[in-house]
Amino acid sequence: MQGWVRASRVLALVEHDGHHVLFVFLSSRVPPQTFSDLTIERLLPIDADFRCEIDPDSKHQDGVDVYVNISSRKLKLLFELVPGVKTSNFVGEIFRAIEVFTKRRGPPPDFHWLQKYTGNMSRDMLPESSLAEVESEALQQSEEQQDDSLSSTLLDLECADITVPRQSIAKGTTPIAARESVIRYQMAMKEHHYTYTQVLRIFIGTWNVNGQPPTVSLHDWLAGDPEPPDIYAIGFQELDLSKEAFLFNDTPREEEWQAAVINSLHPKARYRKVSLVRLVGMMLLVFVQEQHVAYVRGIAYETVGTGIMGKMGNKGGVAVRFDLHSTSLCFVNSHLAAHVEEFERRNQDFHDICSRMSFTRFLPPKGIKDHDHIYWLGDLNYRITELDPKLVKECIEQANYQPVLECDQLRQQHKQQTVFVGYKEGIINFRPTYKYDPGTDTWDSSEKNRAPAWCDRVLWKGEGIEQVSYRSHPELKISDHKPVSALFDSQIRVIDAVKYRRIHEEVMKKLDKLENEFLPQVMVDNTEVVFDTLRFLESQCKDLIIANTGQVPVTFEFIKKLDDSSYCKDWLNIEPFAGFIMPGEKCDIKLEVFVDKKSAFKLNSGEDKLYDILVLHLEGGKDIFITVTGTYERSCFGSSIEALVYISVPVREIPVGRLMELENSKEISSTQDPYPIPKEIWFLVDHLYRHGLKQPHLFEQPGLHSELLQIRNWLDQGSPDPLPGCVHSVAEALLLLLESTAEPIVPYNLHNICLNASSNYIQCKQIIMQLPEHRKNVFLYLCAFLQEVLSHTNENGLDAKTVATLFGTIFLRDPPRSRGDLTSRVRTNQQALDRKKANFVYHFLVNDQSDFILGR
Repeated sequence: MQGWVRASRVLALVEHDGHHVLFVFLSSRVPPQTFSDLTIERLLPIDADFRCEIDPDSKHQDGVDVYVNISSRKLKLLFELVPGVKTSNFVGEIFRAIEVFTKRRGPPPDFHWLQKYTGNMSRDMLPESSLAEVESEALQQSEEQQDDSLSSTLLDLECADITVPRQSIAKGTTPIAARESVIRYQMAMKEHHYTYTQVLRIFIGTWNVNGQPPTVSLHDWLAGDPEPPDIYAIGFQELDLSKEAFLFNDTPREEEWQAAVINSLHPKARYRKVSLVRLVGMMLLVFVQEQHVAYVRGIAYETVGTGIMGKMGNKGGVAVRFDLHSTSLCFVNSHLAAHVEEFERRNQDFHDICSRMSFTRFLPPKGIKDHDHIYWLGDLNYRITELDPKLVKECIEQANYQPVLECDQLRQQHKQQTVFVGYKEGIINFRPTYKYDPGTDTWDSSEKNRAPAWCDRVLWKGEGIEQVSYRSHPELKISDHKPVSALFDSQIRVIDAVKYRRIHEEVMKKLDKLENEFLPQVMVDNTEVVFDTLRFLESQCKDLIIANTGQVPVTFEFIKKLDDSSYCKDWLNIEPFAGFIMPGEKCDIKLEVFVDKKSAFKLNSGEDKLYDILVLHLEGGKDIFITVTGTYERSCFGSSIEALVYISVPVREIPVGRLMELENSKEISSTQDPYPIPKEIWFLVDHLYRHGLKQPHLFEQPGLHSELLQIRNWLDQGSPDPLPGCVHSVAEALLLLLESTAEPIVPYNLHNICLNASSNYIQCKQIIMQLPEHRKNVFLYLCAFLQEVLSHTNENGLDAKTVATLFGTIFLRDPPRSRGDLTSRVRTNQQALDRKKANFVYHFLVNDQSDFILGR
């Protein structure tokens, strides 16, 4: 069909020393037979500017995954390979490569190794890092790239070489999603024909308010410019320093500061709130002028907190994203780790926020980097080092900022490319924003005599952004920080509706002529997938290949069996579980088995086993059945308290049948007396007692996954060596052991009674006395240990409310619920329930328990 064409390409994902590059080849034959058939067309390094997106509409419609949009810097390519010409696994590998890059530390890769591949290529086909070094004329194709290569179709309306085959879009239900995907991506290819650039003014503000209420006007900070901004993004840190806010994420300060902001927005314009998101003391407010509201879509917000098992901590980040016209924007407000010497922890916090901030309403989820314009604000907490505080203050009084900025940790780390790679920051020509005596412009006069520092910063990333101003506002004095603001002129792509409709109609007319009807046909390379021995918290993966052997695209999906709630068991993950395969192409399915605290107890008791039957459904075709089997190596994690007290040797030394008998018997017969408490709990608590009582942030700071596995092996196998791992890892292992049981310490059937009695210590004691003996022993043993921990509060910084809140969610763990039920509950009364749980445990941390008898 004239004007509607496609050209074949071969893609290869190449890895070298942990760095990945997507090679795009032209082929003289389709499919290529030898490496000499291939010529490199483009090299796309997977770096901070690389993006890969799957069409969201085709995902939404019948689980179909049709086209992939890959972009790098200004280049945008659309591939008809979804879910991936070596199908979805290939796309999955690309996403994993992106994740590897996102989680990596240190300077970005330079990709010098690409030099030998870049001969005979025009400069616009090369990665930026290689442009200055391309001199080679030779071109060779390695066998490694051959193995990882796959054929794909690159849609191109401008080329007239190859017409689209009629069977590329079939008729009936299958082509609907494919049709929508083709429309979307053809429109994306033509975007420059129906869009133009509009410059909008964006105001970014950040202020650590040190827990103070808004007793002053914010007008000078938010509305001091002659013209109103189009967009406001205003971030606060330490909104509320009370224990209530820290423990329950609940504070009246949210409404107070929101009202203060709304009352201080620029009077020359009318604004509408886009979103408010808060995590403990971090809050981000985003407003747009009313004239832009109709063009805002795709609003989403997310939070990332730090702390052990995600339960505690007031550091982290909150973010809001949305699309304005045809430009995606993301605003991130963060509060990074404190203390002068902790710059590496601040770096870690930044990378954690980047890797964990995921807007899950999109498929695949969008990260921070997957946006055109990114604005990062907040109390980043980077300090001034290597300079005496007195000298710092002297330079500042003389407005001689440069020698001080040279010792600024953020500048140093940014220069070393360990954080904020690709981000820009404007010139700082204002006084440091921290630390002042509240209510004054006087530097910190406390005993610590902290050196002034530019803790509060604004950075940005993206093309078409120009900073207009960057300043502090020292007239606002209620906090020990000064607020900061930055103004930007940002180029937003706007759609011309008339031109859009005309081009859209052209695309529709071309698609209307493409139709065909065939039945889907596939082959699966393995219908009996067998995993090796699996262990708690260790994942294993197997690949499954689905090949489209028919003449039409195939839509597939793994569907749930009759009476099942899901298409696979809890310990199994299938990626992708649905997709779309073009004729002659293949799709790699990743099957991952991972036994965690939610599934371990079922496998230990024999209630479940590593066996599942998957139903692969072809839309318009037949179902294919695939079995998944494996052997689980049982662990103390997931074992009940009642079973563990009867096990005097490491778990792996007893027969599987005996463990299942212990788990399932109401009356256990044994020649030996049971322990008062499981030895595994004693080992962990004893280690913490001897090494962790004075450890700051005990039960607040997470441990290391690698050390958790070492601790698991030590407990399960037994060892004459000391218990491995740092104190924080041992503490997390203890919590994980308690959370992996089928029921919490206090059984589910007593939860309502406990919560109703939470204000009455006498009733709480009576409930605990009625617990089964070993559960009562464990509860009292742990409370006695926690009382000892709290006797060292001057060293470890813990307090009874914090500990009670954490262990309230452990001792009175919520029963597993469906996603909908959980969401509803969180929205209604979860905070009230958490308070009651904390109150229940609090009684046993602050009262004398000597009248309880611990033992058999």
